Amino acid sequence: MKRIIMVMLMACLSYSITAQKKAHTFEIKEGQFLYDRKPIQIHSGEIHYARIPKEYWRHRLKMAKAMGLNTIATYVFWNYHNTAPGIWDFKTGNRNISEFITIAKEEGLNVILRPGPYACAEWEFGGYPWWLQKNKSLVIRANNKPFLDSCRVYINKLAQEVKHLQVSKGGPVILVQVENEFGSYVSQRKDIPIEEHRQYNLAIQKMLGEAGFDGPFFTSDGTWLFEGGSLQGILPTANGEGNIDNLKKAVNKYHNNQGPYMVAEFYPGWLDHWAEPFTRIGADEIVKQTEQYLQNNIHFNFYMVHGGTNFGFTSGANYNDEHDIQPDITSYDYDAPISEAGWATPKYLAIRELMKKYVKYTVPEIPAKIPVIALPDIALTKAVDFFEWKNTVKPVVNASPLSFEELGQGFGYVLYSKNFTQPIQGELQVKGLRDYAIVFVNGKKVGELNRQDKKYTLPIEIPFNGRLDILVENMGRINYGADIINSTKGIIAPVMINDFEITGGWKMYSLPFDKVPDLAKNINKNNIGLPTFYTAAFEVQEPGDVFLDMQGWGKGIVFVNGIHIGRYWKVGPQQTLYLPGCWLKKGKNEVVVFEQQNDVPMKALKSTLEPVLETLVSDQN
Repeated sequence: MKRIIMVMLMACLSYSITAQKKAHTFEIKEGQFLYDRKPIQIHSGEIHYARIPKEYWRHRLKMAKAMGLNTIATYVFWNYHNTAPGIWDFKTGNRNISEFITIAKEEGLNVILRPGPYACAEWEFGGYPWWLQKNKSLVIRANNKPFLDSCRVYINKLAQEVKHLQVSKGGPVILVQVENEFGSYVSQRKDIPIEEHRQYNLAIQKMLGEAGFDGPFFTSDGTWLFEGGSLQGILPTANGEGNIDNLKKAVNKYHNNQGPYMVAEFYPGWLDHWAEPFTRIGADEIVKQTEQYLQNNIHFNFYMVHGGTNFGFTSGANYNDEHDIQPDITSYDYDAPISEAGWATPKYLAIRELMKKYVKYTVPEIPAKIPVIALPDIALTKAVDFFEWKNTVKPVVNASPLSFEELGQGFGYVLYSKNFTQPIQGELQVKGLRDYAIVFVNGKKVGELNRQDKKYTLPIEIPFNGRLDILVENMGRINYGADIINSTKGIIAPVMINDFEITGGWKMYSLPFDKVPDLAKNINKNNIGLPTFYTAAFEVQEPGDVFLDMQGWGKGIVFVNGIHIGRYWKVGPQQTLYLPGCWLKKGKNEVVVFEQQNDVPMKALKSTLEPVLETLVSDQN
């Protein structure tokens, strides 16, 4: 009798689990997206779980739904989960992608998965792990066996985490992207035969299928780039295409003369670089374009509906003819409808009202705003001289400077130090600088070098028995374009003074700052013009979101309660750092600021109730 009861209970449990995870169908057929064989319009918004504190995921998803959306798109950043060779993390911090997707389902949202392996997204190295570059036989984003082998490992690891969340298994994932904007890369890498490009793209498609992703699949490119990025039998979608006739013409050409027609990246805002104006796109313009899509049954994905923040060293970089690098700011606000802190902007409210006129489903009320608090000025109680602290780090010694990668380091800083037995003066040339450096002679600042401004030289005079120090900062690896394959950091070419290569006895101090530095044993000492750590403790009665006001500071990074919340730089346009309230504690909290320039000694750290993202400072030194 007990056995019969047990069997019945197990049968009931099995039925319950099956009922909870009822499989659905999603297919592309006869020019439409069909969910359980019924036509569906995709009104999507891009949100990257890696750029939002886990504690706020549900709030941001609710905000997207209350804007009138029914789908969420998200990139997966390979390097965010594969933190070192053989080391994978899908659980800690903001990395639990399966939980993010599950919350989206609970909120009644479908999910579009963009696994790459290349992402772009203004993210460090476009999502690639930095250490791939250590394998000299590996060629990034190419039909190259070592690279494809690495991609296969990543795709299989990701599939283990999320394939059960596909719509066919009862989950919310309805579409999976193959690669990303590959047509753009093909157009920039004409040195590679087109057949080699196609073989690579086909290999990624095959890997996704073999790993357990069952689609439907799609590609995503600029309309005029479908030739290089599209795949036979796969739906091509357009990025940034506002002309519906152009969209339909391009999709028809590569998809059997039929749709569905989708703009996979519809830009309500745009990316931002240090030392360049913050980009704003008017609400009226976006509402007008959205209505055109709605009136013509065009599927779309707002990129971004909510940008979030490039916490830590996760921001990437671009480049152009004027700048050898254009590092992205810490904020990924993007002028998106939902602001960096999760607020409903005027753009959000305008789009929401429009969506309510067109969609047939119920648009819920807007969630309550997460509280924002202004902290009393935080008195900085201790300053630690960087050059004294660095003695706790054991240097690597080599005849010539080594790159970050050669030192086994991905992010942060390296101090390159060299003693001279004879005096020398002339022009210091660091043409292999990647990316920003402050130069010191005998512990005194003599100038700055900056790859962004193509400033690789400065006059220098080193006395007998003098010491040259070059503190080099990685400002983020290239995330878009042909130059992504050249993404090593540090000093990657000989250091010259006049026509002489400076060799012998270079000491390199690795400073990855992957965790908050331990300053407990260092004395209180603050030398103006020298890099300095500032520390303080502060009390919080009731945690809430905070904007740390970095106006008056120079350049550096900030840790709060051990969490690296990002980079600041007085050049702007960003002058505040977003500190999520969920990372504060009721009672005592701790802050550490690494200030690289320290031209003005700081006494306090301030906060403000509003972000400051549009203030440029012309003096970049």
